[in-house]
Amino acid sequence: MRVITQQTLGGPEVLTIVDAPEPRALPTEVLVRVKAIGLNPLEARLRAGEFPLIGQPPFILGWDISGVVEEAPQTWRLRPGDEVFGMPLFPRAASAYAEVVSAPALHLARKPASLSHVEASALPIVGLTAWQGLVDLGGVTEGDRVLVHGGGGGVGHVAIQIAKALGAHVIATASGSKRKFVEGFGADEVIDYTAVDFTEAVRDIDVVLDTIGGDTVERSLEVLRPGGHLVTAVAEEDSELAAKYEAAGMRFSGIAVDPDPVALRGLVELVEQGRLRVHVQETFPFERVADAHRLLDGGHLQGKLVLTV
Repeated sequence: MRVITQQTLGGPEVLTIVDAPEPRALPTEVLVRVKAIGLNPLEARLRAGEFPLIGQPPFILGWDISGVVEEAPQTWRLRPGDEVFGMPLFPRAASAYAEVVSAPALHLARKPASLSHVEASALPIVGLTAWQGLVDLGGVTEGDRVLVHGGGGGVGHVAIQIAKALGAHVIATASGSKRKFVEGFGADEVIDYTAVDFTEAVRDIDVVLDTIGGDTVERSLEVLRPGGHLVTAVAEEDSELAAKYEAAGMRFSGIAVDPDPVALRGLVELVEQGRLRVHVQETFPFERVADAHRLLDGGHLQGKLVLTV
């Protein structure tokens, strides 16, 4: 099989395609013939060496996959021929930039028929991050006011839809050029952060979901109602900021997404109900992974990028 690997840290040019032996499925695992691979900004940061989540090269990046089960030797959960998607093993290396991946069956779900493999591969990390942030940590319920920072991004545009499905009034920050895009996913209000200070535009927010980081996290304290809750996917280890929120009578939670079969099934249910879709900005063939990473490096994406295999 072919895999995309790297021998050194650096720019997109370090990503190379080589032949490698196919993995073997351990008990409770399945072999998946990959059809599409969702790309995430995290992978660009790991490629460049910003932090050693999966150690030093050589390694194979990637977690988000959609494909077809090829072997299921010792599990009752899935069978050969099943179309599946998921985010196996995160934050351990899943080596998903490959034509075949071995993954725990529990970390996969059957792909909704209404999603293509491309769309399904784009959903797991962003969908699970948004679900765990809003449902599990945020406890969003009907009537809550939810502020989503970065509404046009991968996590953001999915989070808007999940919050709406929970019955919330959703406000999203995004650049003016993404206003229609964000409104198309159900945001009740959109704040153009390039023209308006969000702290002057909203108040009495129950839950803030932060995907931006920087001073946005600290300044969000100003817009929360008493006892409100900030959930961040970026500054989860900032103990000083957590203490500041707690001193002000607010809640502060950091989310480090993990494989979650319950949440994955929740995402499937929303998709099947027609209440959740994922936007793919662009697809790239497997051979053009470096071009895809150059786009990742540039940031400011609408939705997700996907490799097709």
